[in-house]
Amino acid sequence: MRAGYLSEYFSGVAAKVLSGVEADTYRSNQHEFNGVGDIKKLFGQEKHTYQAKFLYLNDTDDEPVTDDGILTWYDARASHPKRSEFRFYFTDTTVMTCAEAGDLLVIGLREDNSVLVIVAEQGSTISSQIRWLFGFDKTSHPGFSVREELESDQDRIAFASRVILEQIGVQVEVEEDNYLDGMLKKFGAAFPNTRDFSDYARSTLDDINAVEDPDLTLMSWLEREEILFRTLEKYIIAERVSAGFQHDVDSFLTFSLSVQNRRKSRAGYSLENHLQQMFSSHNILFSRGAITENRSKPDFVFPGISMYHDNNFSSLLLTMLGVKTSCKDRWRQVLAEADRISNKHIVTLEPAISEAQTNEMHARSLQLVLPRSLHQTYTAQQQQNIICISDFLDIVKDKQRRAGL
Repeated sequence: MRAGYLSEYFSGVAAKVLSGVEADTYRSNQHEFNGVGDIKKLFGQEKHTYQAKFLYLNDTDDEPVTDDGILTWYDARASHPKRSEFRFYFTDTTVMTCAEAGDLLVIGLREDNSVLVIVAEQGSTISSQIRWLFGFDKTSHPGFSVREELESDQDRIAFASRVILEQIGVQVEVEEDNYLDGMLKKFGAAFPNTRDFSDYARSTLDDINAVEDPDLTLMSWLEREEILFRTLEKYIIAERVSAGFQHDVDSFLTFSLSVQNRRKSRAGYSLENHLQQMFSSHNILFSRGAITENRSKPDFVFPGISMYHDNNFSSLLLTMLGVKTSCKDRWRQVLAEADRISNKHIVTLEPAISEAQTNEMHARSLQLVLPRSLHQTYTAQQQQNIICISDFLDIVKDKQRRAGL
């Protein structure tokens, strides 16, 4: 096991596409996943029963369907002297009632000898992300593909993999205790507003250049803020838990919900804050959160909202950028936010969006913008229609130059 790799959380993983019999618990009274020879390398050749956490994931629901169950690995032909036929027997779970033929199944053996069973909807973005995370290409054979050790370059935990791991309930600890005393002195044991915290995070990085390498700089700013936020958050939560809730369940639930909501909202503001600084570093004119038609508020309009509302200013020299840390189906909101601009842009930190989604974006004249380091989570075909942060900056600068601004 090496720190910073998937091996820190999984001993190995196996993946396959669910067959009709496996997915349909009403057709299959046996409730089994069929195994293959290679999976014995991971689970051995002896019967064993595992405590298992089941997850069902799709792009529609904000939270996965979860359930606890039992997974038993056994040889269905143990009495036969020369033949073996290993299978997984699973107990009834809510997750398996959601499963359908063609869905992706991933079984991960955890370091504590428990098992995580993931079912991801066929063709979904989350299915693409799970495949990328665990290093499984699309395969058509019916059996399991197996990966052990999980310590290759593909398995190194970086921004994209951390995002996906947390979607499946694996919390990746990222802290920088060296900065804790400084943050407590500057902000106290409380969360500052998002702009101030983004400013502080950037101030701790003095060895990167936003003009020379915008993509690397943006990801460095984002990663540093995430680490600093988690460090401060852990301290504040520990203080609050130590104070106790005096058997007040409602107060505990309210506090827990506030932690989750703060994480989600801060991530979006963080990306916007760092993009704003990036634009300023490149002397790009823009308006943030200004109103267009029907009270819509695009995240950024270039070169500014006054030019947008000036009908004498050419629409060809206008640019709109929507900002979504994660897209899911919300990317469609961007399409209605600036009527004068027919070809829109959206920046996201979402890795491995499904081909169906990116094809639809392209068909709807929505240009996907991603930091360069996230491009490798997409297929070669998809990458042909993706631009990086540096490319986007060049587009906006060229329009600004042509407008004489």
